Amino acid sequence: MTVFVAGMSTLAIEFTTSRMLQTVYGTSNIVWANVIGLVLLFLTVGYFVGGRLADKRPYPQTFYALVAWAGFSGVFFLLLTSVLLKTAASAMAAVNVGAIASSLVGVVIALAVPITLLGCISPFAIRLAVQNVDEAGRISGRIYAISTWGSLLGTYLPVLLVIPLAGSRLTALLFGGILLLVGLGGLWLTGSRSRIAALLLPIVLLPVAFAWTSGGIKAYDGQIFETESAYNYIQVVRQGDCNYLLLNEGQAYHSFYCDGGAVPRVSVWSIMLAAPYFNAPPVQINRLAVIGLAAGTIPKQYTRVFGPIPIDGIELDGAIVQAGIDYFALTDPNINLIVGDGRYELNQLTHRYDVITIDAYKVPYIPWHLTTQEFFEEVRNHLTETGVVAMNVGRAPEDRSLIEAMTATLQTVYPTVHAIDVPGSLNTILVATMQPTTSQNMQQNLAQLGESVDPLLRAAVETAVSNQVPATASDIIFTDERAPVETIIDSLVLRYLLQEGVGGLPGVQ
Repeated sequence: MTVFVAGMSTLAIEFTTSRMLQTVYGTSNIVWANVIGLVLLFLTVGYFVGGRLADKRPYPQTFYALVAWAGFSGVFFLLLTSVLLKTAASAMAAVNVGAIASSLVGVVIALAVPITLLGCISPFAIRLAVQNVDEAGRISGRIYAISTWGSLLGTYLPVLLVIPLAGSRLTALLFGGILLLVGLGGLWLTGSRSRIAALLLPIVLLPVAFAWTSGGIKAYDGQIFETESAYNYIQVVRQGDCNYLLLNEGQAYHSFYCDGGAVPRVSVWSIMLAAPYFNAPPVQINRLAVIGLAAGTIPKQYTRVFGPIPIDGIELDGAIVQAGIDYFALTDPNINLIVGDGRYELNQLTHRYDVITIDAYKVPYIPWHLTTQEFFEEVRNHLTETGVVAMNVGRAPEDRSLIEAMTATLQTVYPTVHAIDVPGSLNTILVATMQPTTSQNMQQNLAQLGESVDPLLRAAVETAVSNQVPATASDIIFTDERAPVETIIDSLVLRYLLQEGVGGLPGVQ
């Protein structure tokens, strides 16, 4: 039972740590690789230390004391991590590099203690269980199997159930607390002389747990809501008359809604309104699909401009959709809210659309399976004869490698691809059309807009006309077999930091 709980706690601590880091440093491959790499490193140290300690002091009392300390440190240091990351979150918002780095070092040190102690448990358990060398293989295999069985539970239970329902800090308290109780129980059953003193561990944890689990995860100015879902850390921040949706590290807004439906400026989402106007006039919009709904900014602006047309909005995270309903007025009856993976859910739909928009960033990454030739062929099968697909793609000031690769991929499926650089941002909207089209069509449509047209549409088309750039293609084509999206984005971010320095990073304030 002890190695089962230890295996469960090891993976639970790993996923809880990654979730805590996600609130500040995001969910990039680099963050995940660092968490997994550090866990493996500290487990390796634990295996060596645990094996040597077991040979030196092969006593059950020592084993259960080790388990109790592993449980204690799992709670204490993970809650300490949450405190350090709260400081780092404020530093990240203000791009305070020194505070960010020092917080990260503190997190690494905090993670080292519980994981190293957990690594000690399995070799120690094998040393205690093996009474006859002839049984060493069978017993060690059984212990590692039971430990891995616990790891399976520690993989699914926190991610799918405990973190979404209770949050990362209470998850750390739960799994570390269970391990601590197992260690204390073992000390009591083995008659350890230190069992009374060991009761001080939960007593010490009580004020720590109370102090470090109270309050919010972050404390941004204007924050009115936060929660943790199975996929994201979600914030809603109010500035002036508008609510803004932030996810994870909070270095980009993913949706906004202003009182009364006001749209104070043309944004990435507003440019999506101009996408169908690359077709020859007249332009008619009857149905829209949105992949990457977030809190509903794109469909709400389409509804404002084109009326209550049927809209299917697909969003992976149901908690984001609920935030959209609660804080972004995502209650329009014409918007069909669909929770699920964008590619899968699109292929379950039977309608054909005049426009399909794709804005599924998990900053700075686009999900790779939404960038491939095969995916865009599936999108094409859901478009009308004059349909268009509009996709938000990121860039750096001097690096358009991702845009060029996406353009090349789109050109293998669609006859024409256009590019619009969104002013005041590092975003480009790529628009691919089912029919051969020209940029002059946009100008003709702008000239034919009547006086009664919504001012937002006119502003969006004017902005698109004045910010068109050549749609240059590279020789990279993304496919389901090979899509080096993350590699391109990693190199893009690295080059940007080397050129601009950390001072070029945007803050949320």
